[in-house]
Amino acid sequence: MSNVYQTVVRQFDRAADRMGLDASIRKILAEPMNEVVIHFPVKMDDGRIEMFSGYRVQHNDVLGPFKGGLRFHPSVDIDEVRALATWMTWKSAIVDIPFGGAKGGIQCDPILYSDQELEHITRRFAFSLGANIGPEYDIPAPDVNTNAQTMAWILDTYLSTLPPGERHRSVHVVTGKPVEAGGSLGRDKATGQGVVFCIERWAQDRTVDLSKATYFVQGFGNVGSWTAKLLKPFGASLVAVEDHTGAIANADGIDPEELAAYVEETCGIAGFPKAAPIDHESFLRTKADMFIPAALENQLTAETAPWLDARVKVVAEGANGPTDLDGDRILGEKGIDLLPDILCNAGGVVVSYFEWLQNKRSEFWDLEEVDGKLRKRIMGGYDRVREAADEYDVNWRTAAYIVALKRLARLYKRRGIFP
Repeated sequence: MSNVYQTVVRQFDRAADRMGLDASIRKILAEPMNEVVIHFPVKMDDGRIEMFSGYRVQHNDVLGPFKGGLRFHPSVDIDEVRALATWMTWKSAIVDIPFGGAKGGIQCDPILYSDQELEHITRRFAFSLGANIGPEYDIPAPDVNTNAQTMAWILDTYLSTLPPGERHRSVHVVTGKPVEAGGSLGRDKATGQGVVFCIERWAQDRTVDLSKATYFVQGFGNVGSWTAKLLKPFGASLVAVEDHTGAIANADGIDPEELAAYVEETCGIAGFPKAAPIDHESFLRTKADMFIPAALENQLTAETAPWLDARVKVVAEGANGPTDLDGDRILGEKGIDLLPDILCNAGGVVVSYFEWLQNKRSEFWDLEEVDGKLRKRIMGGYDRVREAADEYDVNWRTAAYIVALKRLARLYKRRGIFP
């Protein structure tokens, strides 16, 4: 197992032990239901053929259809996808939506390919998945290095395989689509919006004045940039940012809108004229009230978690799995609150659910309705996790797992196990 999947297994075991999860249900939830590995050829612009490896892991669907993103990244492998699919099951259970967990991806570096090549790679992968995805079975969405355009290609490819009379009834095969293709308003900012809702509720609980708070963000893609932009109206000050191009800092504050516009043009934060470059360790030692990791897994470890400054009050996980088990322990020892990924970044799957519903009903909701429903789901999940943390006297990550496992266990006990 890769480190990230080991982390998932150990987190699961810790929560299952603490709550006394039924042994039979524990066996079921400990393993993915299905794992699909596909090796497929794609013709490049110059006529040569490249082989790619694609994955789709379907962890559990007792709550509803499998749901989860697709990422294009060189690090994608079966263990990483297993971990991500498992987290998706827990997320849906925590925020009380009728989806199971899945995840997928292609092992590739998108910057090495032209737009046309990426379209061909995406379409061939979607075609190769075949009946392993479907609007009432398994619904992909964007993730790292994929976006609304990626989903539009998958949608078009999937629909082209159906009889004409079935096509308009199947547009909910993917979510995160362009609005013109059936996407939902608010989906682009949904994950960041969920992070901000969690921070807002945490600040109320801790009587923290966000207008006087400072924070730093790791990762300035979709989640990191939207989180920063949505925190701006609260008056919180962004003082440092890190992405794949480097790290920058400005104690007087960095305007998230200006930085997002700069990244749109340059594809990275490096060289942003209104902040100074710093190294990775200096970034993690930033003196601020809040840290928002919104990049990749295993960023806060036994080595790096001690670097967090004593001023940091909360880590709000915008990314999946940014803190490993050693990191969790160190955050607890330092007295730093944790808003765990399976709660904090669940906004994406919640609004994906809203998009799926709108497509099924041939409806279109305005942004105010989407945001209002999202707030209700995230706040409900936050309250359930807080209550579990108090009831079981555990940290918030274990509490979040307990909330998810209790919901799944109740359903399995009602339905029973076939045969």
